[in-house]
Amino acid sequence: MKIVPSCLMFAKFSKMVPMKKTGLTGLVAALLLISFYSCSQKQKVYEWRGENRSGIYSDEGLLKSWPKTGPEIVWEYEGIGNGYGSPVFTLDGMYIMGEVDSLAYLFSFDLEGKLNWKKDFGKEWVKNWNGSRCAPTIVDDLVYVTSGMGNIYCFNRITGEKEWSIDMINDLNGEFPLFGFSEALIIEDDMVYCIPGGKDTNVVALNRFTSEIIWISKGAGERPGYNQPQIIKLEDRNVLVNFTAYEMMGHDTKTGELLWVHNQDNIKVEEREPGKGDTHSNTIIYEDGYIYYAAGDGNGGVKLELSKDGRSITEVWRNKNFDSYMGGIVKIGNHLYGCGSAKPGFMSINAETGEIEKLLKIGSGAVIAADSMLYYYNFRGQVMLITQDPLNMEVVSKFKMSKGAKEHFAHPVINDGKLYVRHGDVIQAFRITQG
Repeated sequence: MKIVPSCLMFAKFSKMVPMKKTGLTGLVAALLLISFYSCSQKQKVYEWRGENRSGIYSDEGLLKSWPKTGPEIVWEYEGIGNGYGSPVFTLDGMYIMGEVDSLAYLFSFDLEGKLNWKKDFGKEWVKNWNGSRCAPTIVDDLVYVTSGMGNIYCFNRITGEKEWSIDMINDLNGEFPLFGFSEALIIEDDMVYCIPGGKDTNVVALNRFTSEIIWISKGAGERPGYNQPQIIKLEDRNVLVNFTAYEMMGHDTKTGELLWVHNQDNIKVEEREPGKGDTHSNTIIYEDGYIYYAAGDGNGGVKLELSKDGRSITEVWRNKNFDSYMGGIVKIGNHLYGCGSAKPGFMSINAETGEIEKLLKIGSGAVIAADSMLYYYNFRGQVMLITQDPLNMEVVSKFKMSKGAKEHFAHPVINDGKLYVRHGDVIQAFRITQG
């Protein structure tokens, strides 16, 4: 059964029913009013790195230090398969992806760690760094996922039944990146956006209820990067921002018009090849007219001014040492926080000048924030609690993940007073509140 948004359903109903003959004019009008009012409300999306993909979580009353052995483990689950994707939470559940026996799976859990259901959706990426590399996106009762092989699926969140699917390679003429598709799909209203990376079908908007194509952009005509896209909401238009191999692009979300292109110019055109200068994974941050990003395999840390109409960008500063590949960045006040890669460490960056103000030599990793503290999971498997003072950051507490296997690449997540950390086939929930 296909799920149709109520605003569309009642609009169709109003055209079908001859109101004067039925005497239902008042009823239908009331239903339409309620329907369109509900559709006009702000859409609640549960997605990668929390609200607005910011990496900043709203939980309060969290511990300011941990025991030497780490916070209490509330529950853990072994068996989610190989992967690097983080969990995504709704009000009543958790969703995460993994690879088991070369198949891609979506797992649904309740908040106590009980498995509700799991569904496979075709082959998963096992050519290199095998495992899932995406996070689900959830709106109402629909879950949207992508496998490393480029298969997009829409599932019913409650039952786990498939609503529709589309293949970015065979259906949308896409092109594989060297390490597989890695994007967490992004949604606005009735559209879901994807980056197949084909020469003619570079960026595509689909109807999120039916998978029908709404618009196609040739973009820069190059293969996809590994980016988690973002949508910037302006007065005149909304702008979809994403990276492909060597470009960051801005598209009008409604029309697909390509508004601007920003080149990653660290690799000469004649030297470009898969795996060289094309690994851009971090979601951009937009605040007060400015775009901030960190592209470790590109221009490093950059601040851009975006015009009010969204049609042009101007570079403000660039810092090559702010070269996070895939650890994410957060912006708190007038400072950015993220990792370095060439010189592994955790750093605070002045958002006005682009200057590094503090560097902790604790390796590269992924960062999130909550309740005036920073949480850092480095690639050596250490989970750290760090003070948020940009000039005097210090590690207050730390522990090492003791279960799981392979790389420590998944971003941690905070939900309802618990810190969730995935290490390969295992996910653990740590209580980070008192009592």
